[in-house]
Amino acid sequence: MEEYRVLLVDDEEEIREGIRVKIDWAGLGFALAGTAGNGVDALELAEQLRPDVVLTDIKMPYMDGLELCGRLKSLLPAAKLVVFSGFDEFEYARQAVGMNVFEYILKPITAPELSGVLTRLREELDRERSERRDVEVLRRRYDESLPILRELFYTRLLDGRIPPDQVRDRAARYELQLPPGWWAAALVRADVPGRDGEAGRDELVLLSIQGFFQSRFAMEGCALRTVLYNDTVALLVRLEEEGRVYAFTEELGRLCRLAVPLLGMTLFAGVGRPCPGPERLHQSVEGAAAAADYRVLMGAEQVFYIGDLEPNRSAWLTLDEADQRALSSAVKLGAREQVAQLVHRQVDRVREARLSLPQSRMFFLEILTTLARMARAGEADVEEIFGPGFTGMVSITDFRSLDELEEWLLGRTLRLWELLGRQRTDSAWKTVEGAKSYIAEHYADPGLSVEALCGQLHLSPAYFSTLFKRETQKSFTAYVTEVRMEHAARLLRETDEKTYLIAQRTGYADPNYFSFVFKRHFGQPPSKFRAEGQG
Repeated sequence: MEEYRVLLVDDEEEIREGIRVKIDWAGLGFALAGTAGNGVDALELAEQLRPDVVLTDIKMPYMDGLELCGRLKSLLPAAKLVVFSGFDEFEYARQAVGMNVFEYILKPITAPELSGVLTRLREELDRERSERRDVEVLRRRYDESLPILRELFYTRLLDGRIPPDQVRDRAARYELQLPPGWWAAALVRADVPGRDGEAGRDELVLLSIQGFFQSRFAMEGCALRTVLYNDTVALLVRLEEEGRVYAFTEELGRLCRLAVPLLGMTLFAGVGRPCPGPERLHQSVEGAAAAADYRVLMGAEQVFYIGDLEPNRSAWLTLDEADQRALSSAVKLGAREQVAQLVHRQVDRVREARLSLPQSRMFFLEILTTLARMARAGEADVEEIFGPGFTGMVSITDFRSLDELEEWLLGRTLRLWELLGRQRTDSAWKTVEGAKSYIAEHYADPGLSVEALCGQLHLSPAYFSTLFKRETQKSFTAYVTEVRMEHAARLLRETDEKTYLIAQRTGYADPNYFSFVFKRHFGQPPSKFRAEGQG
C-alpha cells in the first residue's frame, strides 16, 4: 500500500535528526517527505509536498507550532497534525484540541511513544482511505438510492429541467432505456365517488392507478412507463410512428372504462402531442396538462388529445427554460463547437416544425431576447455583439434563407461567447495585478499574509491561492519572498544601512531569519553580497 507522507518540523536539528533515525518509517507505513527548522519554512514545504501528516514542535522562531497548525487547517484540511512540546501547559493543549490536532506529546519524545502515535495515525488514515476507495460500499448505497434517483430523473425530465444533450447519459446512468423515436405523454387523474376532489390525488389512489395501467396496458408496438408526477400518474409511451398516437388514445379510453368496475374509480386522461425523442417529453406533458383541463368543457369524455383540441401543432415550439439554460451554459462556459451545435439545433427545430412566418418570428425573437439578456447580465456591450444602433428589431424577413439566418445568429452568439470569455480572463488578470500592487505597497509589513490580502480583495484564500499560482506560476509565499529579496539586494547595493535595518524595511522582524532567507535566495549572506557588490 502507498506510504503516507510526513513533514517533521522542529527548530532543534538534533531532535529532528534523532526522530529521523530512530523511527522505522517504512515499517510503520510512512515516508519522511521533508523536515523544516521553523514554521515559515514548514508552511512553504507543506504547500509543495502536500503531506498527509505534520509533526511539529510548539516553540519555534518566526512562527510557532500552533500558528502553523492554524495555517495548515486552511491549506491542508485533511492532513493529520501531531504537536509536541516541552511545556506542559494547559493552554497549549486546549488550543491544540481546538485545532483538531490528532495528538499532543510532551518532550522528551521517545521512539516507542512516537511509534505508537504513528501506528494509531496509520490506522485512522487507512480507515479514511478505505472509506474513500470502497467501491462496493458506494455501489451498494447507490443501488439502494436508485429507485429514488429514477423517480427524480423522470420528474426533472417531465419538468424540462434536464438539458436535452444530457438526457441519454443520465438515463443510462440510472439504467433506464429511453430509445430514440416518437414519444408521447398522458396524465391520468381520478374522481373517486363519495370523496372530495383531493381524494383523487391521494398517494394510495395514485399507486393503485399506476399498478392498474402497468398490468392492463396492452397496445402492440409500444412500451409503457408510468411515473407518479405532480398529483397525477404520467404515462410515457414510445410509438412506432407519430400517427400511432390515436391508437394510444383508444387504449387509454378502454382502460378508463375498465377502471370503473375494477377500481371503482372514474379516470380521465389528457394526452400530449408526440415529440421526436425523449428529450422533448416535457413538451408533450405540457400539452397533456392543457388537454386534461378541457374536461370541464367536454363533459363525459374521458380521454382528451391536445392535437384534436388545439390543432395548431406548432404552438408548443418555444425556447423553454431548459433551452435557455443550455444556451447560457454553452456561451458562458462551453467550447466554440458546443455553441455552434446549440444554435444549429434551434434553427433545425424551425426547419423540422415547418412553422408559419409569424410563429418563426416569435421563436427567433425569443432567441435574440435570451442573448440580449445574457449580454446585459454580463455587462457586455450589446452594440458590439449585434452591431451599431441595435434596438432588438431584427426580423426573420431580413434574411433570404434559414441558412443565412443561422449564419448571422451563430456569428452574434459566438461574439457574445468571446466577450464573456475575455471578461473572465481580464477579471483574473486584474485580481492578480491588484494583489501584486498590494504586495508592492506592503512588503515591508511583517504581518503581510494571504489572509490579509484576501480581506482587501474580498476573496477566499483557497480560491486566490489557486488563481495567483495559475497566473504567476509562483505561490503567494514565494512571490512575496522574491519581492522582499529584490528590495533587500537594492538597499545593500545602494545604501550603507545596517543589515538589521534593511531586514526591518523588507518585512523581517528578525534579522537572523532575514539573513537565513537572503543566503538561501542569493547563495551568500548579506555582508558578502554587499562586499562583492553583486547584483
